[in-house]
Amino acid sequence: MKLKHLLIVPALALAFVAGLRAQPATTAPAAAPEAAAPATPAEPAEPVQQFTDEQIFEMLGWYMASNMPVNELEPTPELVSAIIKGARLALDGKPAPHDQEKIRPDMERVLMARQMAYQAKAKAKAEEESTKFFAEVKARPGAVVLPSGVVYEIVRPGEGAFPTAADTVKINYAGTLVDGKEFDSSYKRGEPAEFPLSGVIPGMTEGLQKINKGGKIKIYIPSELGYGERPPPSIPPFATLVFEVELLDIIPPQVPESMLEAAPVAVPVPTPAPAS
Repeated sequence: MKLKHLLIVPALALAFVAGLRAQPATTAPAAAPEAAAPATPAEPAEPVQQFTDEQIFEMLGWYMASNMPVNELEPTPELVSAIIKGARLALDGKPAPHDQEKIRPDMERVLMARQMAYQAKAKAKAEEESTKFFAEVKARPGAVVLPSGVVYEIVRPGEGAFPTAADTVKINYAGTLVDGKEFDSSYKRGEPAEFPLSGVIPGMTEGLQKINKGGKIKIYIPSELGYGERPPPSIPPFATLVFEVELLDIIPPQVPESMLEAAPVAVPVPTPAPAS
């Protein structure tokens, strides 16, 4: 991880505002005499605040800490207090507690060392769990081990064509970690996902080419073919991923019209007249 991710506070206001925008009220027009002026639209009702300002700012603090990987520094309670103390100075409009240029080299050294120690421990733990997990998976009847390290099981065979990496696929899926914790699901969103097969993690690109349309497959993806050390927030670093996927449709790549050319027309070649 780059140090800059620890030193930039994300713009969180949008996370609060997005869900608070009032939708315009839709009122059915009342019957009016033929010559009457149009009715003035009703003003939208002011939303009722359900949480106190203190609760909202508490949530703001949670967002800030969640979006900055401070946990990777493994701060002690004393260091957490120091973080809060520095934040308090900034909120009070006071200057930085130390000369920023002088402290920068030590700050980078200490934070980077803590990050690297955290990542090393996380990787060692994940690799131990992954080794044990894949040993169990590979021993199952019907499990197929690919040279890359991806393992898959056919849950239900499909019929017809298999997708290629150039295709777009329409799928329903659920993604879990090795402990069974679900991190993503199109089923829970209530609609299938559609994406180019070349635009996803390598393990998914490879695994989905092993099932044909209408089939269902379970794909086990090692960390290096998943999200590695920089996963999305719902997935821990170096995690092994398990996807159960239904392949609903295969959409071949579309050729841009500008690349289409008219088929060549066969021109008859005249037969030379016999010599007289």
